[in-house]
Amino acid sequence: MIRELHQELGIPADYGRPGGPPAYAEAADLVDVGPNLVGRMQRLTPLAAERWRDMVAAAADDGVVLLIVSGFRSVDYQAGLIRNKLANGRTIAEILSVNAAPGYSEHHTGAAVDIATPGSRPLTEEFEQTQAFAWLEAHAGRFGYSLTYRRGDPHGFIYEPWHWSIKGDVG
Repeated sequence: MIRELHQELGIPADYGRPGGPPAYAEAADLVDVGPNLVGRMQRLTPLAAERWRDMVAAAADDGVVLLIVSGFRSVDYQAGLIRNKLANGRTIAEILSVNAAPGYSEHHTGAAVDIATPGSRPLTEEFEQTQAFAWLEAHAGRFGYSLTYRRGDPHGFIYEPWHWSIKGDVG
């Protein structure tokens, strides 16, 4: 299925080669964690959800608002994101610097979140200049979350100060 999706989307056959982006399986056990900015319910694994809720509460205690933009994404949903961008005239190379190919998105694990905060445009580097980002840098590790896509990502992904995840066994 992944190979066929990649062919349909024009993803290079060597995507995910050794040393390339890692593949991720879809999480099977997911729980609702609340709606995102546009009202779409987001889901995470039970452990990631518990830690997300605890992190949001701790940030709120410090006067910082963390909002979820995106949690779990299925392989099919990831393919739909890419199809939409292709339909809007983006090249597959441009898309793959921002979105992992289906089967390779950390969002498949149910342990990755894209985070926003009021007063900052979601999914932009300006998030790095927010109190929320500073708070995450100082405290997210207590909850098992870490920044995934730093500057100079070895797999060619853009810097994403909004993308945080839990590594390893996540429920």
